[in-house]
Amino acid sequence: MKNLDYIKLVLGSVSTNTYILYNKETKECIIIDPAAEAQKIIESIEENALKPQAILLTHGHFDHILAADDVKKHYNIKVYGYEKERELFEDSSKNTSERFLRKKVKVDIDEYFNDDSNLEFLGEKFEVIHTPGHTKGSVCFYLKNEDLLIAGDTLFYHTYGRCDLYSGNHDDMIASLAKLFLLDDNILVLPGHERETNIGDEKKYNYILRYFPKAEGK
Repeated sequence: MKNLDYIKLVLGSVSTNTYILYNKETKECIIIDPAAEAQKIIESIEENALKPQAILLTHGHFDHILAADDVKKHYNIKVYGYEKERELFEDSSKNTSERFLRKKVKVDIDEYFNDDSNLEFLGEKFEVIHTPGHTKGSVCFYLKNEDLLIAGDTLFYHTYGRCDLYSGNHDDMIASLAKLFLLDDNILVLPGHERETNIGDEKKYNYILRYFPKAEGK
């Protein structure tokens, strides 16, 4: 990474990764998937003297949105979400909060984006890559200049996000990971759970590869 750096917080009941991505020079930051425990997110921002600009969401499951409204209100910043994920942001039965938390959770999106949206934060372009599979509206954010992919629950270390929840689809996941594997090997991947990885390793070792079509003669 060149101009940016990040802080990783593991938060909530299912150990979700929240990332505070910031510009090393300006100290401006964005919060990606504020999972839970808003006070811990706020404390980390304050301890590092960062300046929040926005909240970005990779998808709508409860464990990626639980602290969004509290962080939004504390800093008076906007929450950005993908248009095709609208029903999960708005429906607690579909975002699994009723199932796993026994309470209704939703998030108010201030600005919806789509595949062609021109997202720019921290002096960098955030390319939206639609990666259905975990949910139909899951996205990754690709920062070409930083050799960085923010993957949400699409791509994990040597595996991938579950496809058996509402709007998930395994065939879609196969196609989404095939798309991500076209990126350069050196791209750092920040996943929604567990440890960081890179595209090169995932092209070799990811569990999804067993579902890829076999080359003729192999």
